[in-house]
Amino acid sequence: MVYTGTHDNDTSRGWWESLSRAEQDYVRAYLGVGDESSEEIHWQLIRLACSSVASLCVIPMQDVLGLDSTHRMNAPGLGEGSWEWRFSWQQVEDSHARRLAELARLYGRKPG
Repeated sequence: MVYTGTHDNDTSRGWWESLSRAEQDYVRAYLGVGDESSEEIHWQLIRLACSSVASLCVIPMQDVLGLDSTHRMNAPGLGEGSWEWRFSWQQVEDSHARRLAELARLYGRKPG
C-alpha cells in the first residue's frame, strides 16, 4: 500500500510549506520537476504514489484538493480540534476527477 498521507500527518501541501528551500529543492530534484511545479506539488506526489508498484494507492481528499495544514484531519496528542475536517462538494472540480482518472489509467490502477 502507498499513500500520500494518513489521518495522523500533515497534508502534502502543509508538509511542503514546512520545508526549507534546500529541502524543497531536494524534493523537486527527486521528483524531476522544476520550480514551476511548486504550486501543484501535491499532484506531483499523487503521481509518484500512483506510479508505485504497491497494490493499493490511497490519496486523502485534502491532497486531491491541494489544501494546507489548516485542513489536517488529526494532530496526535491534541485533545481538541481533531476529526472535525470535512470537505464540501463545492471544493471539488471536474478537473480533480479527470486527473485522478488519467493517473489511474496511466498507471494501471483502473481497468480499461
